[in-house]
Formats: sequence, structure tokens, C-alpha cells
Amino acid sequence: MASCGVTFTEEKREFEIFPTVVPAKDFDAEADAKDFEKAMKGLGTNEKIIIAIVSQRSTDQLKKVAAKYKTMFGKDLQKRLESELRGNLEKVVLGRFYGRYEFQAYILRTAMKGIGTDEVALIDVICSKTSDEMKRIKKTYADMYDRDLIKDIQSETSGDLRRILVSMASANRETKDIDFKQAEQEAQELYDAGEGKWGTDEQVFNRIFALRAPAQLRLTFLLYRKLTGKLFLDVIEKELSGKLKLAFQTIARYIYDPITYHSELLFDAMKGLGTSDNRLIRTIVSRCEIDLKTVKVRYDKLHKPSLETRIKKETSGDYEKILIALVQG
Repeated sequence: MASCGVTFTEEKREFEIFPTVVPAKDFDAEADAKDFEKAMKGLGTNEKIIIAIVSQRSTDQLKKVAAKYKTMFGKDLQKRLESELRGNLEKVVLGRFYGRYEFQAYILRTAMKGIGTDEVALIDVICSKTSDEMKRIKKTYADMYDRDLIKDIQSETSGDLRRILVSMASANRETKDIDFKQAEQEAQELYDAGEGKWGTDEQVFNRIFALRAPAQLRLTFLLYRKLTGKLFLDVIEKELSGKLKLAFQTIARYIYDPITYHSELLFDAMKGLGTSDNRLIRTIVSRCEIDLKTVKVRYDKLHKPSLETRIKKETSGDYEKILIALVQG
């Protein structure tokens, strides 16, 4: 399947990115609907057919298949798949039917409903988005669930973590041109709030990270290194802890380089004992129609073994097959 390149523009930085999943040529929604029904009819389920379709169609095409399926068979395709599949395979398959911002809204709602809150999921979504993306996610969240995202975050989190998540979800970053004097001043402010004092003034970190444009923050980090000789990521590692540290690390890593950020997210999901399947799934499903091919190339440059080899080692069965299908394209 041929890849199609997209130019990613963020604060005057441009580079070409490539997805692994692109719209299928000679697409036939009726034929796919029939194949889904065939795969789920009678005893047992033909997972091979389901994996082939969801890994080789765009989300827009899958939505058309779902509409055609309802017309042809009088049943909801996603609910039918939910009843036939289990575990991580089910999560990946159903995730492919959500649009780009729908899937992010779904992750956020799932992270906050019921008992307990998945703070890592909240951080992964909210702290790795541009202001425009976050505004779209908030609107989609309201449309899908008739709920206010900010109010839900305030209800489900607390303390300094709640403050940075609400600030980032508000999506009100500045868009003005780079100000060298301001970056120089705020590099000093960050030093005074962290390394330069006993304890850490998290509110200063929060204000600068949530308010300044990505390009402005990159300059501030550069001038911080000039001032102190230290990378700001190392400062975050030393000065903060727990989920709050993860939130600021996510913002900084994404601002430094979105492609490397997503490749490291995949690495983190599979390192050490056990695998964070939810993190692995949401990263691959989120990026497969955007930049997963580019992310995979970066991962393979930074880590051994390759992404595909690592996934095969950490997963198994049909779950492994669908992840590999999405990664390969």
C-alpha cells in the first residue's frame, strides 16, 4: 500500500510525515460489510478477515462500512464487533472506528469515568497537543458525551497536576512572534523557581509552560542551557516527581520534537517488566493515519530491536497481528 506524505507545520517548523494506514483504493463499502457479517456469522469469529479490513481502510472508510452494514443487516457494526471480540484485540478494532479527535475524546472519557482516574492517559492526551488540536478535542468531547472536559478534569484530579492539566486543556497558548528578552527572563525565572531555591515553585513552571508558544518555549529551554549548562528535561527530572513530573516531561518532549516524543512513548510502553497495552494501543491507533511510518523510522534509529520486533516480543496472537498490520501498513 503506497504511503502519502503530509506536511506538518507547527510554529514555522515544517517537515514531511507519513502514515502507515491510507485510504484503500477500489474501496467497496458493501463488500466490506458483507465480509464483516461473514466473519461473525455462526459459531466462532474469523479474526483474520476483521484484522485485514480494519488495518487496510481509513477511518472514514470504516465509518462508511458501518453505515452500510446497518442498512444491509439492521445491526450496529461496532456493537456486533464488541460482542464478538475480547481484550486488547477488541480495543484496537473498535478504536479504528473513531475519527482523529473522537478517539482522543474517547480516551479522555474512558480515563475519567467509573471508579478511579487514569492520570497517565489524561497526561498523554492533553500534554501532547497543539492549542488547535486541543480545542477540537474539547468540542468533540462535548458533542460526544454532552459534558464539559475542563469540569471533568477538575472533578477527577487535584493539586498541581489538576492545575497543569486544566491550563493545557484550556488551549490558550500565545501565538505571537518569538521574544528573545522574554525567553531570557523566563529562563532565569525557571532557574529561580527550581534549581535556584530550596523546593520548587510549580506555579512558575505551570504559567510558562501553559502560556508560551512552542517556539518561544524552545528558545527559553535553549537559553536555560546557556545560563546553567543543563538540559531542561534533566531539571524536570530532578525538581519534580510522580505524575506532575510526567506531565511536564510530556510537554517539553513534545515541544522539542513530536516525532521523537511518539517514538519514545512506544518505547516506554514496552520497556521493563510487563507492557502498558493501553498506552501502546492508543499511540498506534492515534498515529497510524497521521505519522506512524515516520515515528517507526525514528524508533528504529533510536532503539534496538526494531519496533516490529519489539511488538512481536511483547504481544501475542491476534492482538500482535493487528498491531503489526497497523505498523506495517
